[in-house]
Amino acid sequence: MTSVTEAMEIIKRGADEILLEEGLVKKLERGKPLRIKAGFDPTAPDLHLGHTVLINKLRQFQELGHEVMFLIGDFTAMIGDPTGKSATRPPLTREDVLENAKTYEHQVFKILDAEKTTVFFNSSWMGEMSAADMIQLAAKHTVARMLERDDFNKRYKGGQSISVHEFLYPLVQGYDSVAMKADVELGGTDQKFNLLVGRQLQEAYGQEPQVALTMPILEGLDGVQKMSKSLNNYIGITDAPDDMFGKVMSISDELMWRYYELLSFKPMSEINQLHTRVDEGLNPRDVKVQLAMELVGRFHTPADAEQANENFVARFRKGKMPDDMPEKTLEVRSEGIPIANLLKDAALVSSTSEAFRMIKQGAVKIDGARVDDRGLVMLAGTTHVYQVGKRRFARVTLS
Repeated sequence: MTSVTEAMEIIKRGADEILLEEGLVKKLERGKPLRIKAGFDPTAPDLHLGHTVLINKLRQFQELGHEVMFLIGDFTAMIGDPTGKSATRPPLTREDVLENAKTYEHQVFKILDAEKTTVFFNSSWMGEMSAADMIQLAAKHTVARMLERDDFNKRYKGGQSISVHEFLYPLVQGYDSVAMKADVELGGTDQKFNLLVGRQLQEAYGQEPQVALTMPILEGLDGVQKMSKSLNNYIGITDAPDDMFGKVMSISDELMWRYYELLSFKPMSEINQLHTRVDEGLNPRDVKVQLAMELVGRFHTPADAEQANENFVARFRKGKMPDDMPEKTLEVRSEGIPIANLLKDAALVSSTSEAFRMIKQGAVKIDGARVDDRGLVMLAGTTHVYQVGKRRFARVTLS
């Protein structure tokens, strides 16, 4: 049996905020399995590692003996989540939502125990709600409270439109917690308002309010912006083993520790020991290999991870790159350097226009991973092998 103190240590790992922490302690002290909720709108067909930050936390609750409820927001996806948006977001069609939901169900069980996970679709109760029921739900929240939300407030003050249906999104997400009788709801830091609406609605419906646990937004491969397919700085959980391995190896040494805390299943004590060993002289590349092996093994197989490691070693340490590859150090500004400028300054291309052309042709790689984003910015404090075509290589350190 895990004590409440030990359980809280596991639960708090990587978490940004727990509201309210004392409420969670009280729930745990009852010694009964808690109902843990996390919702995902199926707005894209595939998940990336940024999504798995929440799913990993669900797994930790599962290992502590709690009931995990994975909610696929097929109803809310048709509204369109306005969180962080400066303009009204177009909703998805029913067909898009259902198609994306199929892949979500399959992908999450690469992390969660399927036999200990209950999958819900919020259309199962929202689809049965009448217009009168929706009006009664809307009566339990105020416009003033809605406008306390940062993105709504900015749009209202800036004279930008807010459609009435956007106010329904946090109400429906909050009502999901009522329907599911959630004890704890997980969400990203950008979902804090919606999670608190769930607490408020549960009280309005006579339930004990859920604990809201927010997790940080995972930075993408650039180490700056959040991981996103639209920014092409993501690692998809369906990426091929070699691609996944190469992308992990391309992250900065500093970002590696962030990924370890949020993505690895290693105990923090073990991660701290690795950190100490690096401080004492261990090559951080070797520690990064362990992370890449773990992630590829999780989403594929351990054999795939071994093969990806061998392939990576063959490409970058056994002569498939020129022995006389130039080593360069470039000084960059705090905001970093665009990839096209970097390639030009490293003498890998003659001009930024050539860099753009080579990127378009798929001929530019960083540590073996192809670059597709013309707008990619590389930050100081990193060292990578840049390749243009089959014969132009340079190991570039940005200072």
